[in-house]
Amino acid sequence: MATFVPRLVFPTLDSLPRSYFLGHHRAGLNKMKTMLSSIDLIIECRDYRVPLSSRNPLFEENLAGRQRLIVYTKQDLGTEGREADKLREATIRHFHQPTPILFSSHKEPRSIRDILSFARSHALSTNTLTGSRMMIVGMPNVGKSSLLNALRQLGVHKGKAAQTGDQPGVTRKIGTTVKIIDSTDSKEGVYLVDTPGVFVPYVPNAEAMLKLALCGSVKDTIISPTTMADYLLFQLNLQSPRLYGGWSPPTNDVMVLLAGVAQKTGRLQKGGVPDYDASALWLIQRWRTGHLGRFVLDRVSEESLERDHLEIENLSGSLSQARRLGKEERRQRSKARHVEAG
Repeated sequence: MATFVPRLVFPTLDSLPRSYFLGHHRAGLNKMKTMLSSIDLIIECRDYRVPLSSRNPLFEENLAGRQRLIVYTKQDLGTEGREADKLREATIRHFHQPTPILFSSHKEPRSIRDILSFARSHALSTNTLTGSRMMIVGMPNVGKSSLLNALRQLGVHKGKAAQTGDQPGVTRKIGTTVKIIDSTDSKEGVYLVDTPGVFVPYVPNAEAMLKLALCGSVKDTIISPTTMADYLLFQLNLQSPRLYGGWSPPTNDVMVLLAGVAQKTGRLQKGGVPDYDASALWLIQRWRTGHLGRFVLDRVSEESLERDHLEIENLSGSLSQARRLGKEERRQRSKARHVEAG
């Protein structure tokens, strides 16, 4: 039997959408800017599984002048405590110095206590009569609302204050101020403001868009489920084909894998034909919930962090330039469709 050789490079998809910057993203960002005068700490959430791709420079541009804490959320879905995971976290911490960095899972009380401890220390250093007010920001579906609920539950023992969901766009407006640390005799409490996710106006490369889609930062209707499943298969093979061994032998052909998933899970259409889209979405959801390996999609090193930083800085200007790039991309796709139709 021939030795299986996984793909080392995913094919470039020039037709892939490279923008998901919606009207409520722009409105939310503008509202955040008007609230800055009452905010003394920005808690920026990034997805642990895509630590490079989930950075949004719009927050740095538009919410400058406030101390910032970066929290890498969903740590439980991207690590199994391996030495490589610890090395990656140390690399990220070192690169961002002196900006404080925390890694978190809203299901892990210890990591939530770390954030509360940071918030409490920050509040003690501020001079205010009305309590410390903090704002939580990040890309769509990065886990902001889940983190807020966990901070509230552990900090003041209260129930959920923010709605959560599997798809982006659950939070579409600035939320009400939520207390996460109670007042004391000498200090007022700490309050947190939930905000809608804000997508980058233009994603510099197509693979980053696939990573964000796979993590749920764009709706599953934006990119074909089979395309996302193909990219997931590419990533699974780089880890171990055994991760999907219950449905298929090692393969680089996503249709082979999806046919196996359809047969084993009963996702079949009339006549026993595999429902490829339904099988793809089921497979993607398995990975999103940590049942198909827990690993990071971005390749993190000092060099990749610096390269990503420079790539995004080149887009900075950023909103107007990125809008132009996004419009030009849509124009080219529309033109291509008309040519094909003709």
